[in-house]
Amino acid sequence: MSDKQAKLDDPQPQGETPIAHKLATKQREIGVAEFFAKNRHLLGFDNKRKALMTTIKEAVDNSLDACEESGILPEIIVEVIDMGNDRFRVVVEDNGPGIVKKQVPKIFAKLLYGSKFHSMRQSRGQQGIGISAAVLYAQLTTGKPAKIISRISPKDEPYCCELMLDTQRNQPKIITEGTKEWKKDHGTRVELDLEASYIGGSQSIDEYLKQTAITNPHATIIYTNPKAEQIIFSRATDQPPKIAKEIKPHPEGVELGILLNMLHDSEHRTLQAFLVNEFSRVSSNTAKQICENARLLSNQDPKEMSREQAEQLMQGIQQTSPQSEKNFLKKV
Repeated sequence: MSDKQAKLDDPQPQGETPIAHKLATKQREIGVAEFFAKNRHLLGFDNKRKALMTTIKEAVDNSLDACEESGILPEIIVEVIDMGNDRFRVVVEDNGPGIVKKQVPKIFAKLLYGSKFHSMRQSRGQQGIGISAAVLYAQLTTGKPAKIISRISPKDEPYCCELMLDTQRNQPKIITEGTKEWKKDHGTRVELDLEASYIGGSQSIDEYLKQTAITNPHATIIYTNPKAEQIIFSRATDQPPKIAKEIKPHPEGVELGILLNMLHDSEHRTLQAFLVNEFSRVSSNTAKQICENARLLSNQDPKEMSREQAEQLMQGIQQTSPQSEKNFLKKV
């Protein structure tokens, strides 16, 4: 056998560090902010035009949600300033409830941080990515921090800060902070400098804000475009929309792994109580029927159920639901 052939057959010469150990030294955990910094197209920042739209949409959605949840009729100021060389300054200001000081950095400069992810109800945002992703895009393209002002009441001083997102740790990095004079009694203002492109037409931010005003007639939107032209979309009604109610999951929409986690984390002592209290549209009688169809005891402890029993429970749910729908249709 030739020396060349021997090297091919044995890629690990004797006396040297195993290749697996060398490869292991290069492996490390990838932070969520690092990942999105390299894959910002997944967040809606595919190109300069879309980046401007996404930034404004995320900020306006936050303002609408904050006002509606607090029973405040929204008055949102949107300003887009052309700074030249494909750079724009986006300012979005609202009259919402404001944000407490310690939460401001995390809300604006920490990905996957929010209050809606675990809540099963309709809302404009859920993952806790939107506005912090806009802050990330702005700092990546211009190197400038986001400027935030927020006030929670006339008695409290407005809190202002400049911050960036530490992509390695997915943590906010405060550049400056303090207080300053601000005319609003309560609300939030965010200012971002970013690389973007402004184009008119049906896909423009002008049209987006117009449609947003139409679908949210309780809101006033004051918009100043890059040409310094101001457009006011006045509210058409003083009646705010009803706040969406949080619901529990329907048993048919839960997968086996999720069901197992719910069973083991349950505070209920019986399977019947678990079904009635952890799912929507499951009455006591329906829960008993599910247990019978699954061939499980209704009084057994959900925490002690095995994977096989959880699978039986899923089959029992599937067998019971069609019958429940038939009974519902008969009543109708």
